[in-house]
Amino acid sequence: MRHSSDLKPGDSVVRRPRQQEIAPTTVRVEPRRYSVRGARSPMTLVYSFLAFVVLGAILLMMPFSSEDGSFTSPIDALFTATSAATGAGLVLFDTDATWSFIGEIEIAVLIFVGGLGFMTGAVVLIFIVGQRVGLEGQLLLSAGLGESQLEFITRLARRIILMAIVVQLLGSGLIFLRWYVFGTAWPGLTASDAVWQSIFTAISGFNNAGFDLIPDEAAGGASIVGFGDDHVTLAILGILMTIGSISYTSFSDALRNRRWSKLRLDSKLVFSGTALMLLVAFASFIAAEWSNPSTIGDASVGSKISRSAFHAANKGAGFSVVNYGEAHDSTIVAAEAVMFVGGATATTTSGIKVNTLMVLIFAGLAVTRGQTSTNAFGRRISEIIVRRAFGVAITSVIAIFAFTVAVLAVQPGLDQRQAIFEVISAFATNGWSAGATPDLNAPARVIITVAMFIGRFGPLTIALYMSERVQQDNYRFPEENLRIG
Repeated sequence: MRHSSDLKPGDSVVRRPRQQEIAPTTVRVEPRRYSVRGARSPMTLVYSFLAFVVLGAILLMMPFSSEDGSFTSPIDALFTATSAATGAGLVLFDTDATWSFIGEIEIAVLIFVGGLGFMTGAVVLIFIVGQRVGLEGQLLLSAGLGESQLEFITRLARRIILMAIVVQLLGSGLIFLRWYVFGTAWPGLTASDAVWQSIFTAISGFNNAGFDLIPDEAAGGASIVGFGDDHVTLAILGILMTIGSISYTSFSDALRNRRWSKLRLDSKLVFSGTALMLLVAFASFIAAEWSNPSTIGDASVGSKISRSAFHAANKGAGFSVVNYGEAHDSTIVAAEAVMFVGGATATTTSGIKVNTLMVLIFAGLAVTRGQTSTNAFGRRISEIIVRRAFGVAITSVIAIFAFTVAVLAVQPGLDQRQAIFEVISAFATNGWSAGATPDLNAPARVIITVAMFIGRFGPLTIALYMSERVQQDNYRFPEENLRIG
């Protein structure tokens, strides 16, 4: 390049707007947003399960699904299908006496697919129709399963499904051995009946559904009341339910690291929260019902302990070894709290989840200590996670309040305590009942059906919806102090 001092007379000078030619081009890309009702949103998973439930209800309506060969009313069929797919376990009729063998198979399939959980259940449906899990689907699965590495999401979902099948097969074998090979569960039980009873009970137990095919006259009452002194059966079901309420990622983390200090924070919260819930449920039940002759007061010391332990493990299933309509009021309140929490995230249980509970506990401890951040087991929990936990918990409380008011509005004669218990059991998809479910009228059954579906998928949907809307604030409003308490 020649300097201006080197120019000679007659030389031509060409001037170009060099700055304009090399100026950078600025392109503004708007953030990509998905509609909460579009095909690419987390609501797609809800729509898939809704279609699955409706299909199950249609099949249950058919004459071949009922024991007497008659059509089942749409409301009752939808209630049963929703209860099975969500793992709620609330029933309007005796399962064994109402449904045919085909109907029982349909209920078992609903329990199995629905029990795999929100995220893994969606993967099963995708595999059934032969579709591949794309990047957007993997992102949704990542949010639901708690796994941040996308390349492992599909593999993780397959492992969860494989683990669920293996555990349920083992559980079926153990129940068959206990009920037929090394004893007879009830007189007249044939080998073929024992096989189907074992398979159905294992599926219902692992998936925390609470459905059973045991004849009431053989079981000595509703659910498994007649097995209150059968410690082996209670132990098998208790282990199945506990495994189903703890996430696969936490189990794999424990098997891989084998030391508490090396576990991920999520696994520590799951194990400590599960232990806390088991302890609270066991202590509250055995203390309140120890002398209650209507529940466990007349049982032996060993039966009292085994039934109390089973009650604690049964926080998400709904199997009953006692009549909760005759339980102490303190037991009912404690049971409502246990049902409201449920199990871990991405498991066969519902509720706000023990992960959420533990985050709320540590957040409360941080507030009382005057700390500016929430810490747990030597790790800091991000403020966004704390806000999501509060959002899920508060939304669930509001939903339960609204459903309770709605049920009492459409059925004024219903006892208020029973209404609250039934609604919490439905929303948490637990299945415990104080005896009011069979007496609900048609509008109340519809409301409970909606409560079961929203309770199963609502908290995860809220969490996924909030995870999509994380954004940095471009500006902040001035602070102002408020009075609380």
